[in-house]
Parts: sequence; structure tokens; C-alpha cells
Amino acid sequence: MAGHPYNAAYLQEIAETQGVLFERLQDVSPNVDGREFIRAYMKSDTRQFLDRGDVYLATLSPSELMDYYRTEDAHDIKDGRPFRGFAPNWIGQFYAQYQWQTGTESRDIVDQITPEWLESAYPGLHDLDMRLAVEKVAAEVGDIVN
Repeated sequence: MAGHPYNAAYLQEIAETQGVLFERLQDVSPNVDGREFIRAYMKSDTRQFLDRGDVYLATLSPSELMDYYRTEDAHDIKDGRPFRGFAPNWIGQFYAQYQWQTGTESRDIVDQITPEWLESAYPGLHDLDMRLAVEKVAAEVGDIVN
């Protein structure tokens, strides 16, 4: 995809909301399988609408977005290994920034760059500016950054 998928004005809000959404999973269910949730969310219709900068979804709060996702995508949260700390927030922001910078569909990103891989790379990447972190990872997987 040439150029960015939507106006930059929505990027920060989408990234922050997605980060908080991933970080607050334990508020919804203390034993939620965070990695499974991230994979399912990134492949959902809700996230595909955000990939294209859907204005309504881009302006929802994290709790409103969770409600929308659970209703519209009929996602049942599964118990498993919880994902705690700041890493889920950073991963959510990373995925949003990556999608915007590369134009890659979120459902493809999560297959190329798994939550488990980002969790292990988090200590080395989280102190970088997010744009630079995306550029480094994109170079590893062969994606072109816009």
C-alpha cells in the first residue's frame, strides 16, 4: 500500500487506546490469555475498520472499544496465561504504529510479528522512539516503511 492508510491525526489516539485496551485486559478478566486476545483482536473486523481510520472507532475510549469489539466481533475472552506490566500497552501501541507506517493489514502483522516475539523483544525496543522501533522491526521482516 502506498502512503499511510489514514490521516495522521488519528494515529496517536488509535495507538494509545489500543495500548490501554491491551494493558487493561486483566480488568475484564484477571486470568485472560493476553496473547490469544491480542491475536484475535488484531485479526478482527473491529481492527480492520481501525486499519482504515474509521472515525467512530478511532474516537472510542478503551472500555468503549472493548465493548464494541466483544459485541460486534462476538469475542469470548479465554482464560490462560495473563499478560501483565507495561509490555501489553507498548505492544498495542507498537502494532498501531507499525500498521500506520507500513500500511500492512493488522491481521498480517500479528502473524509476522507475534505477541510472544514482541514480548521477548520488548526489553531491547521499548526505550526507542516508537517510529524507530517500527523501522528496526520492519527491516527485520522485510516490510517497507512509508
